[in-house]
Order: sequence, then structure tokens, then C-alpha cells
Amino acid sequence: MRILWRPFGFSRRLLKVESCRITESESLIPLAWASLIQKLSRTPGIFLLDQRKRFSTMPEIETNQRDSELFSPPSDVRGMTELDRTAFKKTITIPVLKVRKEIVNKLMRSLKRAALQRPGIKRVIEDPEDEESRLIMLDPYKMFTDDSFEKGELSILKQLNVNPQITKYNLELTYENFKSEEILKAVLPEGQDVTSGFSRVGHIAHLNLRDHQLPYKHLIGQVMIDKNPGITSAVNKINNIDNTYRNFQMEVLSGEENMMTKVRENNYTYEFDFSKVYWNPRLSTEHSRITELLKPGDVLFDVFAGVGPFAIPVAKKNCTVFANDLNPESHKWLLHNCKLNKVDQKVKVFNLDGKDFLQGPVREELMQQLGPLSKERKHSVHIVMNLPAKAIEFLSAFKSLLDGQPCGSELFPIVHCYSFSKDANPAKDVQQRAGTVLGISLEACSSVHLVRNVAPNKEMLCITFRIPAAILYKNQTLNGDNHEDPPIKRQRTDKDF
Repeated sequence: MRILWRPFGFSRRLLKVESCRITESESLIPLAWASLIQKLSRTPGIFLLDQRKRFSTMPEIETNQRDSELFSPPSDVRGMTELDRTAFKKTITIPVLKVRKEIVNKLMRSLKRAALQRPGIKRVIEDPEDEESRLIMLDPYKMFTDDSFEKGELSILKQLNVNPQITKYNLELTYENFKSEEILKAVLPEGQDVTSGFSRVGHIAHLNLRDHQLPYKHLIGQVMIDKNPGITSAVNKINNIDNTYRNFQMEVLSGEENMMTKVRENNYTYEFDFSKVYWNPRLSTEHSRITELLKPGDVLFDVFAGVGPFAIPVAKKNCTVFANDLNPESHKWLLHNCKLNKVDQKVKVFNLDGKDFLQGPVREELMQQLGPLSKERKHSVHIVMNLPAKAIEFLSAFKSLLDGQPCGSELFPIVHCYSFSKDANPAKDVQQRAGTVLGISLEACSSVHLVRNVAPNKEMLCITFRIPAAILYKNQTLNGDNHEDPPIKRQRTDKDF
């Protein structure tokens, strides 16, 4: 008998169910074998691998493998390039327990081990044959007959006058019941990497597909939209961020083509056209880290400011901020976001090349900050250079930047310069490359922070150091053996370089 069910789980699709009693001759497994399984399942270190004569001591791995087999989409979707949601229908057998509806909540607390744990599928459904009863979905890998219940569970069932007899039902799963990674794993060629992650930028899912995934790009984009609430557009980067304005060409894989978006990061709001500016949500932690280094009254020069993820939070701390970006679109949205976050009176915004910004507005302000009255100054000066592909090259702008006699070295600006490295020792590599540009050794007077792993064997790092007087001022000599500046306090990193 096939029965149409009410909507279940988040799929809101109809569930087809076939009901039958499990008899001794038609049980899910032979009764004698079930008894042995129950004894072994109570033995520490022994876990059922399948319903045959093999066992495993790695339950979490085997459970994942079995779960992926039972709850994976049909095999005939392999190679699909245009999404057909109707092709993902699949019927599986699930054991269930019939109980009175008034005791469901109390009973479920005692059946956590036995109940089905599968996102998108309700563990409790209505009984089509008895409106006063409910059916509890059970784990098909643990529950075979009434002997599958543990003693404590059987005791609760007896107290609540529940018959432990297990019945089986055929559930029809649909596209809505499968996770995105399960769908893509079933569709893409077997053994190929599956893309189920992406960078979320407001309503946009930003993917970076590999060559073998490109034939399935439109399907992948639609799956990302379907499986992630709030995502209405999926895009793929089709070139590297190596142009002057730090944006990249993108292809809309699926959904709307509107790239105007709004994001929230660390309690601040940013609006921009994602197709014309640079934004990376994976730098949220780094934005916070730098912000926390500054105290009220400090000064920040943001050389490659983008739309303001460093400048705006720092300005909110009552710091003075000079923010610059060469990209006219970034400059426009930087101004907009300063007003949006009510810091436009604390941020001076520039639209210059990084070198021109350093040798112009930064130089002028540093001449005042480090002038005759600088000894009375108690605040710090920080310079952020977040352009990992090229920022180290801009360090040369600091050479002989200032005139006059240097003040105390503790007042010199602190630089936070970002870079990529593919070297086996990325921290040392960044220190050496930065030192080469400046003409000094930075190994004893800098710290290196690992920001994130960008790709296999490619790291993004931030080197922090205080600019020495011999670099910053004209007509100064550098004593390579006795560096005048104390080393910046070493910061802990997540990885041992």
C-alpha cells in the first residue's frame, strides 16, 4: 500500500511510504545474527561495519561511509551538466517505531542513540493509519529488530507502555533531501575534487572552480543557490587579481546578475559593487587583529584601503585614519561606507597610487607627527599595506622619506606589510624579500604573522616592523651590526614556520 504523506523536513515535498511488519522470516537481518550484533556492539572497541562478517574499530569513519552510501543520490545522475532535480528521487528503507503521540517528546530524549540523525528528514512523522500515533524514524545502521534496543531504552519503552516492535518504511528522497556536497559528488566524475565551499559576499556565492569542474559550472552554481538560503547569485572567478585595480573578471554561473551587495563584518556594514572592487570575507579575522593593535588616538595610514575594512573599524576607535585606494570604484565606495558607518569625519580619503600616497600625504603627516613636538606625543603610528602580490615593492618608498633629525625610535611608524609566499620557510622568505627592498636585515627586528593558507603551498603573511631612522631619514647611516630599534614583540601564529 503506497500512501502520500504530508510535507516533511525542510523539503516540503510529499513523502511516499510503504508499511509492513517485520516478521521472523522477513526481518532486516537474521535474528541470531542480530543477537550477536547486540553483544558485540556492547563490547568496547568493536563496531559493526556492515551486515556481514566484518567489523571495524573506527566507527566514525565507517558510519560516514555507510551514511554516504545510503543517503547518496541515484548513480544515474553521474555526468549531468544541466540540473534536473527530478532525477534525484531515490527510495530507501528506514526502520520506525510506532508510539502514542502524547509521549513522543518524553520518549525522544531517551532514544537519541537509536533515532535517525539526518538533516532534512523529520525524526517523527504522522502515522497514516492512526492519527493518535506517531512514527519515530530510527537509525537504519543500528536498529534492526526489537533486540537492537539497549537495556535502558527497553526499560523506558516498557514504562511508557510502548511495543518495541520495529516496522520498516520506504522513504522516497528527493533533490531537496540531499546536501550540496552529496549532489556534486554524485554528478562530477568519480574521484574528482568536489566544490561545495565558496566565499559568501552578501547575496553572492563566489566560487573558484578548477578546470575539471568547468563543464559542470552552471549546475554547480545552481546547486549553491538552491542549498544556501539568501544566496541568489553564483559567480566564478575567471582570471587572477593581478590588475591595477585589484578586481577580477567574473562569470555569472546561475541566478541574478546584480553585483551590488551589502555585507556585515565585525559589526560594520559595507556596500559595494562586487564586480568592480576587491573584497575577501576570509580576511575578517585579520581585519580584527590589526584593529585591536591600535588604541584611541593612534594614527593609521591605510595604503591600499579598498572599501574600508581596516579604516572604518579603526576610525570607530577614535583614531585618525588616512585611507587611500587607486581604484576609483573603491574610492567611491570607501567614501560611501565611511558615511554609512558614521566615521566620515575621522577618515581622510585619497584616490592615489600607493607610492604617491606614501610620498605625499603620508610624508606630510609624518613630518608633523615626528617633528620638534613629537616627544610629547603618546600615540602610535601604524601603516597598513594590504596588497599581498606587490606590497613589498612599495617599501622602497620609505627610503629617505623624511628630512631633518630623527626623534626617538619608539615614535617611528610601525608597518604591517602583507605578502604571499610559496617558499618552504615562508616567514623567512618574506623577511628576506622585505629586507632586500629596504636594504637592511629584518630578521631580528620584525615579526611575521600567518594570515591564511591561500592555496596548496601558498601562504598569505603579514610582516610587522618599525621603520628604522636610517631608512626613514635622509643623510642617515645604518649600522648593520647594532640596529638602533628594539625588535617588535614576536606574535604567536597558528603555524610553526
